[in-house]
Amino acid sequence: MSIVIEYKPELPQTQQPIIIIGAGGIVADAHLPAYKIAGFEVHGIVNRTKERAQKLADAFGIPNVYDSVAEAVKLAPKNAVYDLTIMPEQYIETLNQLPDGCAVLIQKPMGDDFKQANEILELCRTKNLRAAVNFQLRFAPFVRAAKYLIDKGLIGELYDMEVRVTIKTPWEIFPHVIIHPRLEIQYHSIHYVDLIRSFLGNPQSVLAKTLKHPAKNLSSSRSTILFDYGDTMHAVINTNHDHDFGPNHQESYIKWEGTKGAIVAKIGLLMNYPHGVPDVFEYCIIEEGESPEWQTVKLDGSWFPEAFIGTMADLMRFNEGTTDVLQTSVEDVIQTMAVVESAYKSSDIGGVKIG
Repeated sequence: MSIVIEYKPELPQTQQPIIIIGAGGIVADAHLPAYKIAGFEVHGIVNRTKERAQKLADAFGIPNVYDSVAEAVKLAPKNAVYDLTIMPEQYIETLNQLPDGCAVLIQKPMGDDFKQANEILELCRTKNLRAAVNFQLRFAPFVRAAKYLIDKGLIGELYDMEVRVTIKTPWEIFPHVIIHPRLEIQYHSIHYVDLIRSFLGNPQSVLAKTLKHPAKNLSSSRSTILFDYGDTMHAVINTNHDHDFGPNHQESYIKWEGTKGAIVAKIGLLMNYPHGVPDVFEYCIIEEGESPEWQTVKLDGSWFPEAFIGTMADLMRFNEGTTDVLQTSVEDVIQTMAVVESAYKSSDIGGVKIG
């Protein structure tokens, strides 16, 4: 059964110039390439080390490089959208400098812990910011394609969702992240927590364990998170960033199962990171009287950089009024942060004692 799948994000109808605050690797690798593909205007960039901002400006044709956030705000066009790509401990200070009522895309996670997330939420409310968090996995082509099939009812009632990641992650290329006391869930599995919420809503509870590697000086590098959605829905995340045994048995996929079919999406980006391998999107829809048959669909784009178009486009469309739902709003993402906090509490408390 071959189906035409709609998965590309809807773009805004108006031009809204972007001002990027921060000039780290994610800006060069994902934000700016995505905005170039989408045709978004990047009006200016600012970074604590101006030379880094200037380097990106030269590479991507950004016309303005500012000395400070205050200068960027002062010289910004009235309809500017702000793109924060800085570390969480800088969010409050930076958000305080933005104009009240402006549109802003905040890099994930929404703070370093749930307390900070709530402080960010309250600040966004006080300043009446149109604020979204950059949980761009929701907009990856393979996720959008899966959502299309599920929303159309083509795989029936969804009863199982699994994320499995068994890879070798070079944490050393993220020097500001590798030292974090909440490394794995807060900076990686949080993507999948948010993704599962986007399909299934908020769970009743979570069971979790996040673990260290005995030979590595990392706070955590493997996690299992089990979500409670009642007695028929199975939702689980299993991550292992320590599989340093070659590519043969590495895995990276999202799987959805329903009463009429199933979907498997290989996340190619995470394998042989940062170079990646091709994504693979497959689905199987059960036809009455026929044997199950899997279809493979070639999708344009991947998580990096194309998914970054989706989060910014969604914010711009909300800002211009062509949609009334801001999908990764701070009001929604605070629930992702609550689940993450509960996962850490569950990991600390441990399971039921035997005997």
